[in-house]
Amino acid sequence: MPSDAAIWKSLNQSARLTLIAGPCVIENEKLCRTVAAALTKTCRRLGVNYIFKASFDKANRTSAKGFRGPGIAAGLQVLARIRADFGVPVLTDVHTAEQATAAAEVVDILQIPAFLCRQTDLIEAAVATGKIVNLKKGQFLSPAEMGRVAEKARLVGGKKILLTERGTTFGYNNLVSDMRSIPTLKRYGCPVIFDATHSVQLPGGGGDKSSGQREFAPVLARCALIAGADGIFIETHPNPDQALSDGPNMIPLREMPALIANLRKIHAAAK
Repeated sequence: MPSDAAIWKSLNQSARLTLIAGPCVIENEKLCRTVAAALTKTCRRLGVNYIFKASFDKANRTSAKGFRGPGIAAGLQVLARIRADFGVPVLTDVHTAEQATAAAEVVDILQIPAFLCRQTDLIEAAVATGKIVNLKKGQFLSPAEMGRVAEKARLVGGKKILLTERGTTFGYNNLVSDMRSIPTLKRYGCPVIFDATHSVQLPGGGGDKSSGQREFAPVLARCALIAGADGIFIETHPNPDQALSDGPNMIPLREMPALIANLRKIHAAAK
């Protein structure tokens, strides 16, 4: 397993594409192992930096009836086994300072969800762990405003910060991705990731759940790399239509090898 320093170095090496990918939520360990095995194999073959992603709790579901995940104790056990068995870095969301402290014992990257990106106490707690922190841009913020978010992290000692673009609210139940965001975010001196699948989400568009347009995720991912993104964030599932969270915007796992190969070529050409 690479050290924290090695993971951070790989994120800053522009010659290699970084892929953050996995299921939206930990539905069960079998799902996570299936996805991790497939993506680890593909990324190693193609020379792509791979980081496994899954959430132990989806705390911002549209409906109170939505599946949230196994919770922090059981979820971190699954993530620890994925990390150990596949030898890949692991990323997960945290929603409270207490979760940040606990998750830092297991994972390599702590992710601040988009809706919580201005929560100062949460950012400070995540930075205090010494882990890499991925700050997702809120749907309600301009790219320039994320400079203030990055500044919050740096003022409390954050030196390993990622910034992730994931679309901006565009009317009701819709998002738009402005590719000017990528060079704007890069001004703040952090690696920039583009979240392709959440950018095609239709928030609340399914009534009691979000909908999505997964067919456009690869299109936006390619555009983001041309615009200068350092990495791509994608949620994937063997059968998205049966997924317990965010299925309409997830990429079918069987389509990922071809997509990753294509994205690697575009990344190389853009660099």
